[in-house]
Amino acid sequence: MLLVTSITMLLAFTFTFTNGFQDASSVAATFIASRSASPRQGILLVAGMGFFGAILGGSAVAMTISGLLTLAPGEELISIVLVALIAAAAWNIVTWRFGLPSSSTHALIGGLTGAGIAASGLSGISWGLSELVTPPYLMTGMIKLLFFLVISVGIGFFGGYLMRRTTRLLLRNARRSVNRDIIRLNWIAAVIMGFSNGANDAQKQMGIIGLVLFSGGLTAGPEVPFWARLGCALLLAAGTIGGGWRIMATLGRKIFRIDPIHSFDSQVSSGVTIALSTLVGAPISSTHIITTSIIGVGAAENPLRVQWSVGMQILITMLMTIPVTLCIAAVLYLVASPFIGG
Repeated sequence: MLLVTSITMLLAFTFTFTNGFQDASSVAATFIASRSASPRQGILLVAGMGFFGAILGGSAVAMTISGLLTLAPGEELISIVLVALIAAAAWNIVTWRFGLPSSSTHALIGGLTGAGIAASGLSGISWGLSELVTPPYLMTGMIKLLFFLVISVGIGFFGGYLMRRTTRLLLRNARRSVNRDIIRLNWIAAVIMGFSNGANDAQKQMGIIGLVLFSGGLTAGPEVPFWARLGCALLLAAGTIGGGWRIMATLGRKIFRIDPIHSFDSQVSSGVTIALSTLVGAPISSTHIITTSIIGVGAAENPLRVQWSVGMQILITMLMTIPVTLCIAAVLYLVASPFIGG
């Protein structure tokens, strides 16, 4: 069991790195594309704040992820997590290769669901269906994950749209020199966004690592030790610095031309959504919130300036992620289970 546990831990850290160049890099996209900061300044700022967010961000999201599977701790559970991570990391790499903003959160949830169902049927997943009528923040299991994944994307679009409408009204008589103040505000917004993203994103991997350590008998409970939190924070930041340029090019240049005010509107609406989701323990997709927020800002500015075909490509990738990673993980588990303890 120690070998499988070690391999799964290594893969969890690898997935954190791919998470950095997928989700975390999208945080810097509008900040850089609006020319509020140079690429080096923007990416280093976001990576640094993501690091601190991961260190200081609590554990509510980690507990939600670790509670998705109903299986008892043991080698079978570790094998499920191992397969889920392989499927999710593979999808992150494929979508990054084509410069498509994809969700590491969706990929991980799809992988865990597919491998869990392949191992134990539908009973292997905590669905939380009995809590459909409860307030969202009290939900658990899959129903909580799906609820916040869906609603956060809608909030991203309409939040961006309303923010742009509001700032247009407030700044309708402003002088051009106001751009200098907006650029300063963008730096503040980027700091908050980077921290919020790190606090939410890294917890997914922390929850997985805590679950694996507990299942391998290395800890007394699914809590996340500090060394694992530090490792996730470092790898998230490294992934942001090392691999995020393709995603940033798509979000920052291909949807519509972004000016400093557009970046500010998008960062504020996205940051509030991510922060609130983190407080209620909901692992949401930073990439999709930011993407839909940018589209919402563009629609409010001038719908004719938005490259809707790019938005459609991103939407298709968004809808495909959970089904594709679910199927990949299920097939991988069925093929590999005789060799990995399933």
